[in-house]
Amino acid sequence: MEKELGRKAISHERIVEAAARAVRRSGFHGTGVADVMKEAGLTHGGFYSHFESRDELLAEAVARASSDIAEVIKANVIHLKKQGFSDFRALVETYLLDEQIADCENGCPVAALCAQMTSQTPQVIDSSRLAVTNLHRLVQKAMPRGAPREAAWAVTSALVGAMQLARALDNAAGRSVLAATRKALLASYDN
Repeated sequence: MEKELGRKAISHERIVEAAARAVRRSGFHGTGVADVMKEAGLTHGGFYSHFESRDELLAEAVARASSDIAEVIKANVIHLKKQGFSDFRALVETYLLDEQIADCENGCPVAALCAQMTSQTPQVIDSSRLAVTNLHRLVQKAMPRGAPREAAWAVTSALVGAMQLARALDNAAGRSVLAATRKALLASYDN
């Protein structure tokens, strides 16, 4: 029985990881159970032994994507701080990496899914709102001393919006959007 539970937990983990990538890559509407199960290396028929519904999977996928990107950001901030960057600059440089334009499936779920969040079921909306709140908290922690508290929302919005615009444009124009946003945010808040 214990071995079976271990296998089930491993399979569940594979499904959630595949779904977290898929939802960022293809959006809520483009993420299907069959494709996620295939990407996880499992049969479609086993889905309901792990989740009651597709919405439960999507909610868990958003939560995982949010957790994953937070860990990546935190690790990169620590790395850049060792190079002399401020917390704020390290966060901005990490979030607005040019490489993130093409790597949506490993990026921030808020930038990837924001426009679709409110059209989901309450379960998925709640998970999505938590992802937004978690990103905002990361920004709040990185804001310089003395910055107005409400500025964290403006910075969060600039980060998410810049990434969305960069992805909507061709690569050169997208990189220009990110560069301009980095420059403006750092000039405003990285004293």
